[in-house]
Amino acid sequence: MIKVWTDEAEAGLIDRLRDRGSTFAYMQSATGARAVSATMPVRLQSWDTSFGLAPIFEMNLPEGVLRERIRLAFAKATGTFDEFDLLAIVGRSQVGRIRYTGADATLDEAVPFQSVDEILESRRGGTLYRYLLERFATFSGISGVQPKVLIRDEDDSRVLTDAGRRVSPSYRGATHIVKFWEANEFPQLAANEFFCLQVAERCGLEVPRYRLSEDGMALVVDRFDLRPDGAYRGLEDFCVLNARRTDEKYRGSYETSVLRRLQQFIPVEKRNEESEKLFTLIALNCALRNGDAHLKNFAICYDEVEGEARLAPVYDLVTTAVYIPADNMALTLNGTIHWPSMRELQRLGETRAFTTGRRVREILERIADSLSEVAPHVTAYAKDHRAFEAIGVQMLEQWNLGRKTSLAAP
Repeated sequence: MIKVWTDEAEAGLIDRLRDRGSTFAYMQSATGARAVSATMPVRLQSWDTSFGLAPIFEMNLPEGVLRERIRLAFAKATGTFDEFDLLAIVGRSQVGRIRYTGADATLDEAVPFQSVDEILESRRGGTLYRYLLERFATFSGISGVQPKVLIRDEDDSRVLTDAGRRVSPSYRGATHIVKFWEANEFPQLAANEFFCLQVAERCGLEVPRYRLSEDGMALVVDRFDLRPDGAYRGLEDFCVLNARRTDEKYRGSYETSVLRRLQQFIPVEKRNEESEKLFTLIALNCALRNGDAHLKNFAICYDEVEGEARLAPVYDLVTTAVYIPADNMALTLNGTIHWPSMRELQRLGETRAFTTGRRVREILERIADSLSEVAPHVTAYAKDHRAFEAIGVQMLEQWNLGRKTSLAAP
């Protein structure tokens, strides 16, 4: 069995159920504040899942390279390796407020120290990538196919803007996400995301602090779920909110699975404001030509599970069309995955995001202006980093296509 902790307190136990499922039961003493998810309130009856883990427990399981590395390291010793085994390995260090231990263990989420400056200044390329993967794989409860790890540099975290002394000197949890890229599949992905986040920031969306290493091999992102007091905010992606597994992340529409779903978890007085932010992010994904804006790349966050939720800051934002020229949207809009026109986005904003036609036009103009403002930075970086030049040119081409297709009137 696996013990589940929320906000550093015992919440319940997960066990296997029949051949392929799992069951979760809250501790008898659990209060409403111990709920593991806004979708799974505390109750006497167990929460049973016929296949795999419940979406909230599966949410942060590594995918791709990181998952395979952990599997190879442990499968020989355990004889089997499934989601239950993976959760037991990476569960002590996760994104969000939930942690996992053995049934009889105490909570220990200590992560080894790693200087962020060393990563940002490194020119070791693949050597640094392999080193961090080997050292931090088992401390990295974070989803996504892109190679990424969780590290701890509490000194760097303390100097965040407006954060003051962010964490205590005895803090031991992860403070940053470090993202890499596979040269054979997604070259220059870190720089790609770096400039896409710049556009999002200029659009007025909330973006965590992000920095690109000098050699362009890594993107370091501050944990936006880490509160100034050292505790973690709750984080639930839209797979969880739609009760879907990770392998169903491309199933759904932006109208119902994203915008309408958000509105079910946001306080009534904040729905218009948060819906407008989410609409802006959806439109931005279209302009950037990000075909990977699936259910796991949107999330809500909150300080207390029974308190107010809001749209999480922007993350995992890239121009995928430079790698997949014929890429389409990850979810449907107006019944299709084809990139929308300005008119279709305007209808989405007016009918699903409670936004006026005039306001929608202002948002789309702001996105177009942001693309124009960041474009010269892409060009300048390409001149100084020849390895990025081809990708940079293609990014700007795709941004122009996105602007003409989705931001300009026909």
